[in-house]
Amino acid sequence: MYVVESKGGAIACMLLALFFLGTWPALLTLLERRGRLPQHTYLDYSITNLLAAVIIAFTFGQIGESTAEAPNFLIQLSQDNWPSVLFAMAGGVVLSLGNLSTQYAWAFVGLSVTEVITSSITVVIGTTLNYFLDDKINRAEILFPGVGCFLLAVCLGSAVHASNAADNKAKLGGMSNANGTRAERVPASQGTYSNTVGTKDLENGISTLEKAKAGTAGFLIELENRRAIKVFGKSTFIGLSITFFAGGCFSLFTPAFNLATNDQWDTLKDGVPHLSVYTAFFYFSVSCFVLAIILNVTFLYHPVLNLPRSSLRAYLRDWNGRGWALLAGLLCGFGNGLQFMGGQAAGYAAADSVQALPLVSTFWGILLFGEYRKSSKRTYIFLLGMLSMFIVAVGVLMASAGHRK
Repeated sequence: MYVVESKGGAIACMLLALFFLGTWPALLTLLERRGRLPQHTYLDYSITNLLAAVIIAFTFGQIGESTAEAPNFLIQLSQDNWPSVLFAMAGGVVLSLGNLSTQYAWAFVGLSVTEVITSSITVVIGTTLNYFLDDKINRAEILFPGVGCFLLAVCLGSAVHASNAADNKAKLGGMSNANGTRAERVPASQGTYSNTVGTKDLENGISTLEKAKAGTAGFLIELENRRAIKVFGKSTFIGLSITFFAGGCFSLFTPAFNLATNDQWDTLKDGVPHLSVYTAFFYFSVSCFVLAIILNVTFLYHPVLNLPRSSLRAYLRDWNGRGWALLAGLLCGFGNGLQFMGGQAAGYAAADSVQALPLVSTFWGILLFGEYRKSSKRTYIFLLGMLSMFIVAVGVLMASAGHRK
């Protein structure tokens, strides 16, 4: 099997994983804003997420000569390594719960802030656990200041959300006062621009001559009318609760994977080799897939957050945006695989630097969805501070990378 042995190779894996893991949430957010049910989207996503793990296992996991100490993927499937397999599957369960939760949190809290809070919680808890599981191969004097930067980012991310929510409330209140009616009933044509050539609507994939400017009250109302998850009138506490729950789940999946591949607790019998990254990732993804299917099929018939009821037949007939959902699953699957490959070589604490993925997600959020357009100066100050902390944090965590012996 192929093994990443150099520190440079490990960092390359982390950087590529950072891009992949920061991009797939934008694709799922795009589909929710188009009005596609999140249950349909997540079922599609789950299929290709598992497919990515299978591809990695049968390529990187089968490359090269198999040895007794480092057997290839297919050989490990028949070995007595169930304690490690269970750790890998436990990691897949908590990741599946976290990913499923964030899909709903994005609607309430926004793509950028959701990713900031969940990633920061992941680093603060998960990186600390991985540091001790990895026998302190990372440089603590560099690693923990990086963790501190992520902790500051949690506070700044919460401030961004609170400030932006106040900005949106003021915009809607201003429209209501100007028109003497409830904001929800005002036509979305308020605050529009004309373009004789026409513009392409990234959310609907159609060309229009007129649409609401991003950041205006009209834009917010237009989005609310179109999206699948309705958020007007809902408490922000719902979104933040879902976000913090997701962050707690994310903080446990890399330590579980670390235990699966390195057996720090000596659960394997003598002579049984450790699970390779590829075998562990396969079992990890299988459990993630199974739980996702069970939960989302249940949510089709018993939806949450007042979503409309659906069915398997309706899901199978829903091809609107299916390609984007399938692509998101591939990006997430390959991103997780690359993160684990880099972590096995340089330490899983350093590999948690990919949790700086909000840098990528915020870029997509601003570019595609108009997040923070026409916000207050206070919101922009908090946003700049949040992103600055992430830039510092990812550099510090990568600089702390060690080398596993």
